[in-house]
Amino acid sequence: MNHIVTSAALKKPLPEALIVGLQTLFGDRFSSTQAMREHHGSDESSYDPMLPDAVVFAESTEEVAATVKLCNEYQIPLIPYGCGTSLEGHILALQGGISIDLSRMNKLLAVHAEDMTATVQAGVTRKQINHEIKDSGLFFPIDPGADASLGGMAATRASGTNAVRYGTMRENTLALTVVTSDGRIIKTGTRAKKSSAGYDLTRIFVGSEGTLGVITEVTVRLYPQPEAISAAVCSFESIGDAVNAVIQIIQLGVPIARVEFLDENSVRAINANAKLGLPEKPLLLFEFHGSENGVKEQAELVQTVVNDFHAIGFEWATQPEDRSRLWAARHNAFFSLLQLRPGCRAISTDCCVPISRLAECMLTTKADCDANGMIYSILGHVGDGNFHVQMLVDPDNPQEIACAEGINSRMVALAIAMDGTCTGEHGVGLHKMDFLIAEHGDAAIETMRALKHAFDPKNILNPGKIIRW
Repeated sequence: MNHIVTSAALKKPLPEALIVGLQTLFGDRFSSTQAMREHHGSDESSYDPMLPDAVVFAESTEEVAATVKLCNEYQIPLIPYGCGTSLEGHILALQGGISIDLSRMNKLLAVHAEDMTATVQAGVTRKQINHEIKDSGLFFPIDPGADASLGGMAATRASGTNAVRYGTMRENTLALTVVTSDGRIIKTGTRAKKSSAGYDLTRIFVGSEGTLGVITEVTVRLYPQPEAISAAVCSFESIGDAVNAVIQIIQLGVPIARVEFLDENSVRAINANAKLGLPEKPLLLFEFHGSENGVKEQAELVQTVVNDFHAIGFEWATQPEDRSRLWAARHNAFFSLLQLRPGCRAISTDCCVPISRLAECMLTTKADCDANGMIYSILGHVGDGNFHVQMLVDPDNPQEIACAEGINSRMVALAIAMDGTCTGEHGVGLHKMDFLIAEHGDAAIETMRALKHAFDPKNILNPGKIIRW
């Protein structure tokens, strides 16, 4: 299902000297087989695969630097690859080139429990870091759903279900090791909680999606594991009641750890897939972290608030297996939706608005989907004003694809008009590039383009993403 014409005119064959150099450097960790190229030329987006010419598996920052130097010398594109879970075409090789797989860079380099920080290689995943630090009494809270790599999460400025309390990768990344486009190794930031020392290079690379440098190490904040955790679920007759209940909860200062919204279509899909038997109405899923008494007080206050907004069936889930089942269903909502129309593809998108405008934006988008006969679901991190829409289309039906893209364009235009953003956490990749001018304006885009030219003058780092050269 093509949404974009690849930059075929910009592709060029790999120079033999580059191939020899990479084979010498990587041995059997260099591959140009069709299967390996296909694996690294597709992600979770709705785009057709766009294959690199070859794949290398790096195991150190020094190997990444050597690879970048070779690609820079021969002006060959280089695309960093973590777990391949991106949703907007971030890792697709528009111009061919080399995919550099960082998944083997999966070492936990240091844990400083007293300072509540950890430094990891870029290929460490969020589940891995929490497994390895569980005995320290600490945890890493950023949870985008997929078991993504921390390097990829930093590169896309990921967030997820815990962001309402713990923030995003922007707030939780303290320092990076980055390989620049000419192969130099730089370190940004420190483990100190704050700094006024010069330009904030860490924040420039966080969210740059591999277009300004290759992130090889990440230093992140950790948090104490909560003494107690409980979850609750309740349904509503309307989206407006659900969202307004969340607004009231946040305004009261209740430190909820997670609050997720699922529309009735999402609930219907996960009921069919996970056999949960939830009422097929708009639903909120809460999680509370803290002491035993604190969690109880939070949940009781939330129950009082949601009852004021006509909540239906407020139920607790205090047992770990019950909580895990609920959150597994939430994280699998995308795949549950796919089961409603076998053989389809999902066009997945997101936006983020001030929470006071969230219900209006969601209801307008929902009406647009209904008016166009779309099979879809809406879910999101309502505490942040961020929601996602998944629309199922026949990949061989250009009219359906165009219809879904039209809904996406109207949703994003509305979000921007509400002083929101075209993407709260998916990132730009290919899919959101055309919306950046409307959101930021020509002058800001030119400033971004100037940064790209300064950091990557030969345009070898993930070319064709975020902004046009």
